[in-house]
Amino acid sequence: QVQLVESGGGLVQAGGSLRLSCAASGRTFRSYNMGWFRQAPGEEREFVAGISGSGGSIYYEDSVKGRFTISRDNAKNTVYLEMNGLKPKDTAVYYCAADITVRGDGASYWGRGTRVTVSS
Repeated sequence: QVQLVESGGGLVQAGGSLRLSCAASGRTFRSYNMGWFRQAPGEEREFVAGISGSGGSIYYEDSVKGRFTISRDNAKNTVYLEMNGLKPKDTAVYYCAADITVRGDGASYWGRGTRVTVSS
């Protein structure tokens, strides 16, 4: 069993930056591919970024390439999402997921989410 707790969301102006963190419980963190998803109001949840257990394989959804960076620290059981150049369309609840494919399929564990609001 893996428990995930996201943090770092908030209100930011367009063009600003935020860093999301996802702390995971359990001793098998490094064995899981991890990912970030988001769900905007009235929309379905969508994949944002994924990272392999070693950190050697990373994949981004097209709209965030060049602006978002996913990383992980296996010693701290934490995965991060650095978000730069934020746009109003990035407004969403951001969820951390574990045990996925790097491209975002088949998540076994989910966090409760952290809200990101980007004002224009």
